[in-house]
Parts: sequence; C-alpha cells; structure tokens
Amino acid sequence: MAAVDDGSSNDIFDSLPYYDDDLQKFPHLQQKVEQELARELKKVDQTALHPKVPPPVELFTDNPLLKSELDRVKAGQPLPPLDTLRYQLPGPMSNPGSDEEWKAALDNARAQLKHQQIRQTNLALLQTYGANAWKINNYLLESTTKQVEQASEALKQLTIDVNRERKNDQDRLGKQLTSLETRWTELISNILQIEMANIALDVEIDRLNKREAELAEQL
Repeated sequence: MAAVDDGSSNDIFDSLPYYDDDLQKFPHLQQKVEQELARELKKVDQTALHPKVPPPVELFTDNPLLKSELDRVKAGQPLPPLDTLRYQLPGPMSNPGSDEEWKAALDNARAQLKHQQIRQTNLALLQTYGANAWKINNYLLESTTKQVEQASEALKQLTIDVNRERKNDQDRLGKQLTSLETRWTELISNILQIEMANIALDVEIDRLNKREAELAEQL
C-alpha cells in the first residue's frame, strides 16, 4: 500500500499498476501472486453476488405460459411438435356415428371456420396497416439504437478519460515516490556513514586514551 501526501490530500492508494513494475523486474513474483490469488478465491463464495449487483429479475411472473416457455429454453428442451389434429376435420370414429361424435366434429368444423375467418381479417388489416406499422416500428428501433450507441460512446469516452487521469495521477505520484525513496536511500546511506565514522572515532578515542595512560605511567 502506498500513501502519498502531496500537500492537498491524504489519499491512500492500494496499488499503482502504472508505476509498480515489480512483476516485470522479478518474474518469479508472478507465480507467487497467482498462488495467493488462487488461495484467496478458495475462501470466497463464488455464487455470492457483489452487494452493488442488483438481484436477478424474474421474467413473466404474471404469464405462466411464457414463463414455462422460458424455462423450456433454459433447460435446452426441444420445441414440442405442432398439433396438426386441430387443423383437420375428422368425422365420427364409428359408423354410423353417435350424436356426441357428430356434435364434436361439428364444433371442430365451426371453430376452424371461425379461425379461417379471423385469419382473413388479420391479413386484410395487415395489408392495409402493416407497412406503416412496420415503418414506425423500424423508426423507433433506429432511434433507440442511436440513443444506445451515443450512450455507449459517451461511456467509452468516460472510461478512457478516467483511465488517462488515473495513469497521469499514478505517474505523478510514482515520480514523487521515486524521489522520496531516493532521498530515503541517501539518508540511510548518510546515517550509515555517520555510524561508521562514530565507530572509527570511538576506536581512535580508545587508542588515544590508552596512549595517554601509557604516557602517564612513564612519567
């Protein structure tokens, strides 16, 4: 952790990736870093979401049919085959058929006739209004696409600006750290030189004291 005080703030920076290049200088550290990361990941619950991540959204809670279809797609199950019997006009199974069988066949024929009438109505409406509806829908989609692209470009530019500012700050702080480290090294070197000189002076004082004692004995 690097703490830097430039006189205007007391910010604490956990890391300076644009400045710290120990991994390039000491390749053996890369393996140690990966081992530490793997050890930390084992302690973390991989299924837990970050507190800032919103909870998952439940889709189609008010539409059981769409929800079941979504569950089918998630499970990777194939699409069930189309029921073609509803488009057929089978007669009674027995000959002659019973009243119930003839009634069921008649109801089926009426339902299919009504279905064909609705299809013809829908086709007529589509021919009349379909083209304009698709044009309006395409226009709205294009407008939404442009808005999303503009927002994406703005976010990309913001990311670039943030990274550029972070790099400039780290370069500036890195130079300050280098200067302080160089000054610290110089001060440590001076202290060591002073300690060595003190030791030499102590030795010289001891020698002079012994010499003085010897001269005093001779007198």
